[in-house]
Amino acid sequence: MSDAVVVPRPAGRAVRLAGATLVAAVLAFALIGPLIVPGDPFAQSLMQALGAADATAPLGYDHLGRSIFHRLAHALRLSPVIAVAAVLTAGAAGLVLGTLAAARGGWVDRILTILADALLALPGLLLVLIVLAIVPGTALGFWAGLSLVLWIEFFRLTRAATRDTLASPAVEASRLLGFGPVYVFRTHIWPEIAPMMLTAAAFGTATAIMAIAALGFVHVGMRAPTAELGLMMVELLPYWREAPLALLSPVVATFVLLLGLTLLAGSRET
Repeated sequence: MSDAVVVPRPAGRAVRLAGATLVAAVLAFALIGPLIVPGDPFAQSLMQALGAADATAPLGYDHLGRSIFHRLAHALRLSPVIAVAAVLTAGAAGLVLGTLAAARGGWVDRILTILADALLALPGLLLVLIVLAIVPGTALGFWAGLSLVLWIEFFRLTRAATRDTLASPAVEASRLLGFGPVYVFRTHIWPEIAPMMLTAAAFGTATAIMAIAALGFVHVGMRAPTAELGLMMVELLPYWREAPLALLSPVVATFVLLLGLTLLAGSRET
């Protein structure tokens, strides 16, 4: 009998390290860059419009003579902060409601499931647009809208995993021994769902950043002169022939950040 050929899978740790390195590089640029090269992302000098890079603006100037380096650093702080805040809110809501639905069952489970399915039937960007119509062009509006969209995925994952875990013999034994729901959650449920929640959080952060940039690109997101990735792209798009580096800067930064988050989310130990 011939030996089987084993095809090695990509090392999950290496993929995770690559993703973490990309995300860390982007965050280091956003946080440390302005400390090394101080500057104001909102300061204008029309004499420098579409100017080349220099010591005070290492990535050149935009069409209004603003430093692309400092505006990009500001945008790479703004979008991730909104995205992480939305993911934390959505994750907490989905975790609590999903655990409640799985543990209580009955009408509680049916109502929460119907609510999640009803919101899931609507396109995610439409929900964000509805919230932005109420609170237009603000970080608060993006946070609320993205949280309303993202909690559904956390709820569905938590509900499915918790329902299976609660039916396991280990949980039944803990209940017979008199342990309460807090102990059951901490000992049995959370270790089971934590990897899925962290993966969903990474994907959710990437989705939120992409949504913020996409809405900014169609003039629905942040308002000028706010430095935001999508808004920077749409402002610089008419000048791509005169200053291609100016347009490529937010595009490349967005791509690297989303790639890093995707690698972090998709990497699994094998």
